[in-house]
Amino acid sequence: MSEPLLKVEKLVKHYPLGGGFFNRVPLVVRAVEDVSFSVEAGETLCIVGESGCGKSTVARLLMRLLDPTDGRVLLDGTDVASLNKNELRNWRRRMQMVFQDPYSSLNPRLTAGQIITEPVENFERLGRKKREALAAELLQKVGLAPEIMHRLPSELSGGQRQRLGIARALSLKPSIIIADEAVSALDVSVQAQILNLLMDLQEQTGIAFVFISHDLGVVEHIGHRVAVMYLGRIVELATCEALFAKPFHPYTEALIAAAPVPDPSCARLEVPVEGEVPSPVNPPSGCAFHPRCPLAVERCRIEVPPLVPAADGRLVACHVRAPATGAVA
Repeated sequence: MSEPLLKVEKLVKHYPLGGGFFNRVPLVVRAVEDVSFSVEAGETLCIVGESGCGKSTVARLLMRLLDPTDGRVLLDGTDVASLNKNELRNWRRRMQMVFQDPYSSLNPRLTAGQIITEPVENFERLGRKKREALAAELLQKVGLAPEIMHRLPSELSGGQRQRLGIARALSLKPSIIIADEAVSALDVSVQAQILNLLMDLQEQTGIAFVFISHDLGVVEHIGHRVAVMYLGRIVELATCEALFAKPFHPYTEALIAAAPVPDPSCARLEVPVEGEVPSPVNPPSGCAFHPRCPLAVERCRIEVPPLVPAADGRLVACHVRAPATGAVA
């Protein structure tokens, strides 16, 4: 069996906080805690969860925009966290990122053509004709007219700017793209266009995506597998079809129940979840979800549940739900 394109092993990110004069124990924000997953070539892995659960931090750790506190990010077997500055520069050709805000992630002083070709020119010199040909090719690939290459980002719509960001990410022919809330700032009709574009590009090129989102409707449309995060940890990892057909973890049930349904006649899960998300500075003992979980037992308050395989191949971190059957213990 071949190794996955991307493999994340026990990834941890802590942010130390300055304590007061009498604080003998330093305070730490536990943004990401023991996160592991893999991504195959041509696959879309979606990471979902409430705001503050750590999914965007994971995206930045994958890109080495942040250094991990512990753990490894392996791309084709190479640990990204161990690369020096020169090695990292060459490695960045393999993995690119599409950011949430399609305006602030683009240089307002460069034209669309310059934005697309700038990453390539970091590695090789291009003549004017080659630059224009490359820009035109990539603009057409993302559904934009080649004439747009002479416009500034301020002259483009939100959907056009996000397509431009995707074209820039594609310019280095990466193996994988990290998309952090890539459609959340766009209108619904434009969201659908961008999502269909990403799916078409994946079919044409075999590129892999790690897609960060809080919108379960988007995830259900584009994802192959879904990792559900809560307070820095993955609590369930399953195929998209299996997760939406029968969620195992109580938090996953709550997320799906809270998602808006376009057809009011459709049946939906009713899972009551009370209280607020705990602070990552002072997380609860045991299972972090137990203060809000309607199924919590004493063991949940004491012991952190491991992420273990269920009968259908998904991974679940829950003491109450028996992973082998998905039934309530």
